[in-house]
Amino acid sequence: MALPLEGILIADLTQNVAGPFCTQTLGDMGAEVVKVERPGQGDDARAWAPPWWGGESAVFMAMNRNKKSLALDLKKAGGLEVLRRLVARADVFVQSLRAGAVAELGLDFAGATRLNPRLVYCSITAYGGRGPLADLPGYDPLMQAYGGLMSVNGHPGQEPARVGTSIVDMGTGMWAALGIMAALRQRDATGRAVEVTTALFETALMWVSYHAMGYLGSGEVPQPQGSGTAMIVPYQAFPTADGYAMIAAGSDALFARLATALGAPELARDRRFADNPSRVQHRGALGEALAALTRGLKTAELLDRLRAAGVPAAPILGIDAVLEAPQTRASGMLVSAPHPRIPDYRSVGLPLLWDNVRPEVRRVPPRLGEHTADVLTSLGYTLDDVRGLRAQGVVQ
Repeated sequence: MALPLEGILIADLTQNVAGPFCTQTLGDMGAEVVKVERPGQGDDARAWAPPWWGGESAVFMAMNRNKKSLALDLKKAGGLEVLRRLVARADVFVQSLRAGAVAELGLDFAGATRLNPRLVYCSITAYGGRGPLADLPGYDPLMQAYGGLMSVNGHPGQEPARVGTSIVDMGTGMWAALGIMAALRQRDATGRAVEVTTALFETALMWVSYHAMGYLGSGEVPQPQGSGTAMIVPYQAFPTADGYAMIAAGSDALFARLATALGAPELARDRRFADNPSRVQHRGALGEALAALTRGLKTAELLDRLRAAGVPAAPILGIDAVLEAPQTRASGMLVSAPHPRIPDYRSVGLPLLWDNVRPEVRRVPPRLGEHTADVLTSLGYTLDDVRGLRAQGVVQ
């Protein structure tokens, strides 16, 4: 199957999570991604472990398939020249260096587009290019804190809780990939370079957008709701005889079905619970009444009842259980590929299908500098040049 970005060359000067997740997405879509890394150390995420898998950190493995690794010392003139040559050939340049660092290399938007007037140039930043915090570094937990996510996560009265995945980093990578896709279309239509900028902080704000709208409309500061949500009841986890189950009765009709399935149809006739605004107002009383019923059933029995009644519900699975779930297997989201060090290598694939086909792993996550010679020769360097650059410590 021809992938949509086949023939597109990405110069990737990012590390950690946000940028690599962006470029992995583009690589999954068929682009050739050249990941530029420091010799000897590489992407910081290579050391974010344990857990390790095949000698690499699991975090690095999750963000860096379908890429080539070019180990390049940008502090040396020869290394910078290699990067300039790569940018001149690329369709897209993605960078996430600290504020000002890319300009010091002469590869800010103005400098890069002098080399390549048709370049799509993407900057992944912490706080964006303006404002009092523009020069500060950014990391996912800082953005979850400063962007309001932690204030609405967790349980009332308990210490603030971070969302248990790098949702701001990965979300920023998604926005960057979306912006790049749109910019490629614009570039192809106009023939001119396009600059795309996104920010971790702005992604965090987007993730709390309906909380923000609620505050702007009501003046009430949103609070953490545990497994629930402030504006829909019942829409939370309930205890069972052997664990918990998530129930999402998001309409009056679904609530009536839920009450009947639990053997308490009178709850749907109670004026306190007659509609969703009333249920929100009396969430405590309703939650206690429902929990008293769900505690008497095992999780599987409760789910059978609710699904038979057409009430949305799900078990709360651990990562081990969800990876073995029949739905996960049927989805094809776990994609495998031959790996030189990991016989059972699998990865969580791109959640998109083209003509009912999910993109494959064409390249497993690379070893540091694994493709240096390959990339250099594709840029016009001879094998003697490559040996000379290695001898000078410019490349690995």
